[in-house]
Amino acid sequence: MANDSHAESYLCQTSTTNVVLPIIYTIMSITGLPGNAISLWVFICKIAVKTSTHIYLINLGISNLLLCLTMPLQAIYYSLGTKWHQHSTMCRMAINGLTPVIHINICIGVMILSWVALSRFTSLIQHSHADRPSRWLKVLPGAFLCRKQQVKLAYALCLVTWAIVTIAVISFVVLYSTREARSVEDSDEVCYSVAVEVGGEGSHVFALVAVSLFFVFFLLVLCAYMAVIRHIWRSRRSAVISDSQRVYARVFRNIVVIMVVLVVCLLPHHIYKAIFVHIVNEQSWSASPPKDACHPLSMYVEVKSILLCLATLRCSTDPIMYFLLDKMFRNHALSLLRLRASANDSQSSKSNVGQLSQATSGCL
Repeated sequence: MANDSHAESYLCQTSTTNVVLPIIYTIMSITGLPGNAISLWVFICKIAVKTSTHIYLINLGISNLLLCLTMPLQAIYYSLGTKWHQHSTMCRMAINGLTPVIHINICIGVMILSWVALSRFTSLIQHSHADRPSRWLKVLPGAFLCRKQQVKLAYALCLVTWAIVTIAVISFVVLYSTREARSVEDSDEVCYSVAVEVGGEGSHVFALVAVSLFFVFFLLVLCAYMAVIRHIWRSRRSAVISDSQRVYARVFRNIVVIMVVLVVCLLPHHIYKAIFVHIVNEQSWSASPPKDACHPLSMYVEVKSILLCLATLRCSTDPIMYFLLDKMFRNHALSLLRLRASANDSQSSKSNVGQLSQATSGCL
């Protein structure tokens, strides 16, 4: 962290932090809540026979719905954070309520997307038309390869994922509340401050562990992506029927969608998080700023907040990913849209008939 010479300085906000980010979080809440609620309704109520992919996406939808519920508080935090005292009720709610939900969502999202990619990959290599079986068949556990065990495995993986991530994140929040927050207990800082946004040694260790785990799962998905490309190339050298080519194209598209989500939304956040921890711990603050001056970390914290917003943007756009990943979800969603369109047409036709009958009676 910064040294004591900056005790009197504070984090400065620009219009990006206190105007743009609250607007984005509000829009994410407005679009994400109905989108994820409808998605969960389709998965749970409309799809009778659920595959392992459905189980993974249901858990992802639950995580996203919880995050969307916190978005209004996140918007208020960035717009009013400099007006709250650090030990006020609203600030403690923002820190102890937002922090665990955001980190749980990001971690669970990364892990579940990895399970989906691995599940799609195993479905592909089991229906091989290449000249020899894939080597991955000898590496992957039998539960991934047995169709009857895949649903049970999905339930188990999701349960273990929720348990491990929740325990780890809540332990971090308790550590912050009992140790790091006490170090500034007698200070008169506002909520949006260095102590909250930068944290201490424990926060940095947790951040680096989270970054390391992200890259482990990111490499897992990348390996599956490269293996799919190689498998498709090998299969096309053989006599492959057109139906299998469509299966290959669908699996390839699914993994590409997951890769795009990881690269666009989550990769910048995790790369910068590691860089941010390095900057905080290694940069020397030799020159003392004037009293009430902006803290030197203000710009770095703002970039961190923007990339965190990009990482959480996934919670409101995941229903689009569900539409691309799962055919059954796509069919039910399209039928739902057609029902709404036909209902609107029916109402408009009834209205037109009513207007016509009124006009006719008036003429008579």
